[in-house]
Amino acid sequence: MDRRFESVFSKKVKAGRRRTYFFDVRQTKGDDYYLTITESTKKYEGSGYERHKIFLYKEDFNRFVGALNETVNHIKTDLMPDYDYEEFDRKQEEWERARDEGRLEQPSNSESNDSLAKEDTPSEDTTSEDTSIDGDVVDDGGEDSMDW
Repeated sequence: MDRRFESVFSKKVKAGRRRTYFFDVRQTKGDDYYLTITESTKKYEGSGYERHKIFLYKEDFNRFVGALNETVNHIKTDLMPDYDYEEFDRKQEEWERARDEGRLEQPSNSESNDSLAKEDTPSEDTTSEDTSIDGDVVDDGGEDSMDW
C-alpha cells in the first residue's frame, strides 16, 4: 500500500452513541505532514455513516488551535460558566470501565452488532481519493471506510 495513504498517527474520540471524531496525521509525497479531522455520524435510519472532513495544514495549526481554544473558553467562562463540562468525561470513564468488566448489555439483534462492528473496524478500502489544496492526492478512505 502506498505510504501516503497511511496515517502516521491517529486518535479516535467517541462522542455519544452516534458520533465519532478521528484525528489523523498523514504524509504528503513531499514528506510534509497535515492533519485530517473527521466527524463520522451514524445515520438515524441505520444505513451507513455521514462523514465530514477538515484538512488542516501546518501553516494554519497555530491560528486554528488558538481560535478553537478562544471559542471554547468563551463558551465555558462567559456563556455557560456553571455547566459541569467534566460530566461527560466521567460518564465515558464509567462506560469504559463497565465495558472492560463485561457489565454492558450487548445489542439484541445481529443488525446492531453489524453496525457496531462496522463503526469500530477499519476497512481495507482505500480506493477513493481526493485532491488536497496543495495538489497532492489525499486518500479519504472511501464512503464506507473507517481506515483513518
